[in-house]
Amino acid sequence: MTGLWADLADLVLPTTCAGCRERRPGLRHGVCPTCAAALGALRPRSVRPTPVPPGLPSCVALGPYAGPLREALLAYKEHGRHGLARPLGALLAEVVAAAVGAPRPVALVPVPDTAAAARSRYGDHLDRLARHCAARLDQGGWTARVHRPLRALPRPDSVSLDSAGRAAAAEAAFRPRATAGRARAAGTPVVVLLDDIVTTGVTLAAAARALGATGWVPSVAAVLAATQKRHLS
Repeated sequence: MTGLWADLADLVLPTTCAGCRERRPGLRHGVCPTCAAALGALRPRSVRPTPVPPGLPSCVALGPYAGPLREALLAYKEHGRHGLARPLGALLAEVVAAAVGAPRPVALVPVPDTAAAARSRYGDHLDRLARHCAARLDQGGWTARVHRPLRALPRPDSVSLDSAGRAAAAEAAFRPRATAGRARAAGTPVVVLLDDIVTTGVTLAAAARALGATGWVPSVAAVLAATQKRHLS
């Protein structure tokens, strides 16, 4: 996986750094050199929330949900910096490569946005990341395809819920698409579940259980960030 930060030079961005939100004269990258160095120093690691929700596959994250990584994700998801999808997708490809190991065919399954979330973000933010992730993996000699066997159902804002409420909402959040079984029949050895952030793990676990019911059993989950209160090992 090479040329990651060259992607940033291709973007026409405002003068505000996505990593530190500082205005920098003549800024030509998604993030300033200091934030780029901080992001470039991150290395994927196994993460595990405590307690571990039932059905959560092994999970690998690029780094903690803090600093430039947190700010870049917020800029991308909440502030319309959609040009960051390419470099963030390339970072996600680094996580997938670390999680799976040697290059091999992989099926990338992004956790789907609800219709309301996709509208507010002008499209499914994770689907964009997954497509750039697949392109980067293909460039590195992998065979990566994005599959969407799940659909997301409307659910309440998790901010208003306690831990039990979040778990219940996640359990009812996903349904297989009618074509899910047929798509899996085409066969890909490694199914990788993708998300941007892992907190309690209940969303990833619920998505993994919904996938497993249709034969799409994820071998691993790959995410960009894990909340700091979770242990990185």
